[in-house]
Amino acid sequence: MASGPLTRAFYTKDAVSVARVLLGKKLVHLDDLGETSGIIVETEAYAGRGDAACHSYKRQCPSEGHRTDVMFGAGGYAYVYLIYGMYYCFNVVTNVPGEPEAVLVRALEPRSGISSMQKRRKTQDVRKLCNGPGKLCAALGITRAHYGFDLCDASALFITDGDAVSESRILATPRINVVYAGEAALLPYRFVLRDSEFLSTRRYIPVT
Repeated sequence: MASGPLTRAFYTKDAVSVARVLLGKKLVHLDDLGETSGIIVETEAYAGRGDAACHSYKRQCPSEGHRTDVMFGAGGYAYVYLIYGMYYCFNVVTNVPGEPEAVLVRALEPRSGISSMQKRRKTQDVRKLCNGPGKLCAALGITRAHYGFDLCDASALFITDGDAVSESRILATPRINVVYAGEAALLPYRFVLRDSEFLSTRRYIPVT
């Protein structure tokens, strides 16, 4: 079993800072299939109302029923949304109330419950189970039902300590598929473990 969840204080910092230190942490989901988990190897920061790539861009306050409402609260809650009408994306809300920021978890290195992940993803290739935001949600069974979950509560969905990560392994790059954001698309807000075999893409990562 995983150790306890990260505390609220871990999340109540700006999204860029949290995105970087999430690398090496372990995302855990507990459900009727048991524990599924993976080490976070790729993240993207979305820095609030001034970031043209962020869902809360130019939004001044929550509005009842809007998908970004959870982002306006305290850090440490799950922001889950659907893309392309079929894939869920798991995000961690960051910062303090009133600063609507979040970190997208883009890829994991599978650790526990791999057989369950393989059944859900219908593939035996461990490297392809969680190498993308939609894939990792499918593998771990994360859905829109997890929107607003408190990640500081270990009852179902949380993040805990995982592997120590050296600074030499971390690389910051532009984010993926946010060309609509103009100049903001070039911001180095994607963080990866450069040597990981489980990244969603090796775009922007120098060949060594």
